[in-house]
Amino acid sequence: MSEFAAKYGPWALVAGASDGVGSAMAEELARRGLNVVLLARRQAVLDDVAAGIEDRTEAQTRTLAIDLAAPEAAGEVIEATADLDIGFLVYCAGADPHFEPFLASPLAAAESLVQRNCMVPMQLCHHYAPPMVDRGRGGIVIFGSGAGFAGGPNMVAYGASKAFDMVFAEALWTELHDKGVDVLGLILGKTDTPALRKLEHERGQISSPEETPPGAAAVDDVVAAAFANLTAGPTCLVGPEIQAAAQLMASVSRNDAVRFIAQAVTAAMGT
Repeated sequence: MSEFAAKYGPWALVAGASDGVGSAMAEELARRGLNVVLLARRQAVLDDVAAGIEDRTEAQTRTLAIDLAAPEAAGEVIEATADLDIGFLVYCAGADPHFEPFLASPLAAAESLVQRNCMVPMQLCHHYAPPMVDRGRGGIVIFGSGAGFAGGPNMVAYGASKAFDMVFAEALWTELHDKGVDVLGLILGKTDTPALRKLEHERGQISSPEETPPGAAAVDDVVAAAFANLTAGPTCLVGPEIQAAAQLMASVSRNDAVRFIAQAVTAAMGT
């Protein structure tokens, strides 16, 4: 654990740390000896996560209640951490809670996704990576999604933003991995998070928001994959289902991949 902290510490910044994979990543980083900055929108929830981490580990915590869809979000984060030595950055924010057709949603919803999923991680990496390069050590994990493999209905802006995240992480790895900075794009499929449970319950696919969605990967498995593959970038596909989907997409034309995604979404929605 001390070796991990020496390479990636003393502080980690985790965006999307209020629940699900983000809070689990923050706790695992704390368990490995890093202090953690917990970043999300909801102050009360962040306070609960911070209290739990401090109860169960020896880590210090700091909470930042900032809406990452706001235009000045990255600047606020940078200002609030100016006194900290950030050696590890996790960007786990950016789920789409709506899953609606592009034209049925206000343009502002799509713009918020692009801001949160594209602009802010790019801005934060541009700020926090140079000191990592100067020190010759550090880590960056950017969460992506299988929705970025090809375009599909009800996730027009979301899928496009996740394609950006995947390629951005891969390209950043090509520039930083030989400078001592580990970069990993972690591509998730269906994952058992509170956001997914809420969405599937609202759509009538599960009977209760306490129920595990069928086929969803466990959060603990996602976190384990992140740390197991941290030095094996640029990209890690988490779980057999997303790995099989990637192989299928690679074996067909782009046009067929889009048709496959559209059929799969239609089947999942029961329409």
